[in-house]
Amino acid sequence: MDEISATLGLSPTHSHRKGEKRGAKAAGYRQDMWSYSPPIEKSEPLHRHIDALWLKLKPHKHYLLELKKSLNVDVFVGYRSNCDTAGIEVPHTSLEMFTELEIPFGVSIIVT
Repeated sequence: MDEISATLGLSPTHSHRKGEKRGAKAAGYRQDMWSYSPPIEKSEPLHRHIDALWLKLKPHKHYLLELKKSLNVDVFVGYRSNCDTAGIEVPHTSLEMFTELEIPFGVSIIVT
């Protein structure tokens, strides 16, 4: 994990090691995780979060592709709404990261 932080020049927003517990009664994590969220207000449109993340990761594209050979590299995108008819639209320019890193664009949509 230190290598990831050093190579990307970023501190993880969250990280944990396999076996660490989430809480006193919780089971341990099944795998290591290094996670970064760009400092963007939650109220900003989804594409701004994606663009901010790609801005930080794009210079390290080849490193991330190398990591994919032995590790799982993904981008978690979530969208919350209190309206059951809400939707999202992401400009094609904001999807470059997914194409370049050869990872699917998936969105977790949560209606609250």
